Amino acid sequence: MAMPDQSTGERVWDPLVRLTHWTIALAIVVNGILIDGDALAHIWIGYSAIGLLALRLLWGLIGPENARFSFFPISLSGASRQIADLKRGEHKTHRSHNPLGALMVYALWTMLLFVSVTGLILESEPFPEHESEYSRHYEDEDDDDDDDRAEAIEALHEVSANLLLLLAALHVGGVVLESRLSGRNLVRPMIFGDKS
Repeated sequence: MAMPDQSTGERVWDPLVRLTHWTIALAIVVNGILIDGDALAHIWIGYSAIGLLALRLLWGLIGPENARFSFFPISLSGASRQIADLKRGEHKTHRSHNPLGALMVYALWTMLLFVSVTGLILESEPFPEHESEYSRHYEDEDDDDDDDRAEAIEALHEVSANLLLLLAALHVGGVVLESRLSGRNLVRPMIFGDKS
């Protein structure tokens, strides 16, 4: 097992990374658990989450080194090696996300994007979530097809939202496990920015 890191004072996560991380996490919890899906607040929180995700993805291209995608690339072989190391009781410390952590980040972003896009589709014509002028004035045989498509998209939205919550729970579990294995508090850098 690797020895715990000593405090280095190295800046790991900049303020924009930390702000988008915690506000997206809050949006996922509030929209996924606390607020009814038909509430107007649910829609606005969803808009905010997609905007924050877009900002974070842009920052992954133009931000400082630690925020860039190249700092924590997707590596299936690295993830396989990490799993093998864990099975042997070995642990390696990484400057940024470990390979499994990087996969989780990209999985969370992808699922949040899918949830957001399906939510946006549901709120757009011709799939209004709530009855609108469109649905009141243009009722014909196409309405059944529209209703079927809206139901399918709503089902995709709900399933992907539940998967997002599951991924978020796995992410928290992974952070707890990695903190125990490494002897480092991984939550602190995401609050204060510095590695300890």
